[in-house]
Amino acid sequence: MESFQLLIDGFAAALTPVNLLYALVGVTLGTLVGVLPGIGPAMTVALLLPITFTVPPASAFIMFAGIYYGGMYGGSTTSILLNTPGESSSMITALEGNKMARRGRAAQALATAAIGSFVAGTLATALLVVAAPAVVAFAISFGPEDYFALAILAFTAVSSVLSRSVVRGLASLGLGLVIGLIGIDQQTGQARLTLGIPQLLDGIDVVIVAVGLFALGEALYVASRLRHTPPEVVPVGRAWMGRADWRRSWAPWLRGTALGFPFGALPGGGAEIPTFLSYAAEKRLAKGVAKEEYGKGAIEGVAGPEAANNASAAGTLVPLLTLGLPTSATAAIMLAAFQQYGLQPGPQLFDHNPALVWGMIASLFIGNTMLLVLNLPLAPLWARVLRIQRPYLYAGIVLFAALGVYALNGTVVDLFVLFVLGLLGYAMRRFGLPIAPAVIGMILGPMAEIQLRRALAIGAGDVSVLVRSPVAVVLLLLAALALLVPVFRRLATRR
Repeated sequence: MESFQLLIDGFAAALTPVNLLYALVGVTLGTLVGVLPGIGPAMTVALLLPITFTVPPASAFIMFAGIYYGGMYGGSTTSILLNTPGESSSMITALEGNKMARRGRAAQALATAAIGSFVAGTLATALLVVAAPAVVAFAISFGPEDYFALAILAFTAVSSVLSRSVVRGLASLGLGLVIGLIGIDQQTGQARLTLGIPQLLDGIDVVIVAVGLFALGEALYVASRLRHTPPEVVPVGRAWMGRADWRRSWAPWLRGTALGFPFGALPGGGAEIPTFLSYAAEKRLAKGVAKEEYGKGAIEGVAGPEAANNASAAGTLVPLLTLGLPTSATAAIMLAAFQQYGLQPGPQLFDHNPALVWGMIASLFIGNTMLLVLNLPLAPLWARVLRIQRPYLYAGIVLFAALGVYALNGTVVDLFVLFVLGLLGYAMRRFGLPIAPAVIGMILGPMAEIQLRRALAIGAGDVSVLVRSPVAVVLLLLAALALLVPVFRRLATRR
């Protein structure tokens, strides 16, 4: 009942005219960037991080949450009409969605994706309301060794899940940890890795790292590979569903939600695994006409994965808000935004800033409704967006990235660091290193270092203090599993 009352207060904050405007801007931007191939919500939130210096926290996070949900919606449009997923989590949607579009059923495919996303997002947000206070009550007893073990779990899970190989994921993580070391050591006062540059004594601003690795690196990489001619887009009319389509879609929506939310809440769970599992489950459960249509454009193959995709987005907010643990690239950028405001997500955030947290959660219900209204009638408009000339698009991204970073401190050093990190981000994509572990390592690395030092100080230098807590032991075992399971899986596949 207390959570329900706090949610009502959150609606009171989210329904103010200013915050409604920010929610509308967020979902519109999110849908737009989700539609465009290669530009995801993580890049968009990274580009908008400089607004944290002028926009109130509640309004900023309402907009960021709208971008996150909107990006999940928009990715389905690209997958269905262009067979080019805007997000990796939309790859499964392309399997059946594009085939539906080429059979003249693009409107039905877009409609089931939009309505399924609304249903899954709403149900998953309701689960978030229930789950978040329970996790906070558990996490409030964490000691420094528990938080250190939690950081290790985040490092290993993200490095192993978000990469094609554990070695590449750990290499990316190592780069992020090194970037996080730059600056003055908080305990000894010694300068670390500053190369004698005074502007680096305070460390590299997380905004510069996020914009450089995500936005600039992604823009350089995608621009170097996309053709300059507009892609071929399947024509689409107004999105709608017939009675038979409703009958075939409602059960996959519910099953996709049940799969997506728990996977999103797990460290390193992500949206790719539940969308694949949803597709496999719907294919196995298919009967009659649906079974014959699989591989040719079955509506169940769009409805289930899209529901799982959006439910996992809400699940991702559970560890982010309650533990300060990002489990996706966009969540890592949102954690950076919290730090820009001097806030640390976790149990204390719910106690000290309840209006901010519950206003953001309430805005998810509002944003879902806005997205449904935007996506159903405006599907033809989003299809036209796909015809934007790529050179203009990516030149604009580079320009806005540079302007946003220069506005932070007004120094040329920041611009130089930005372009160095942008080239690093391009090289990482070129050689298959994921970006998310690097950003998470840079953000959580200093926190892990502080908690490790605190734990060792409490234990008088005894390393065994790190495994005295049952919670820490469980978290470290999960971290070991996150590293070893992919290795054993590959060995089993080879045999």
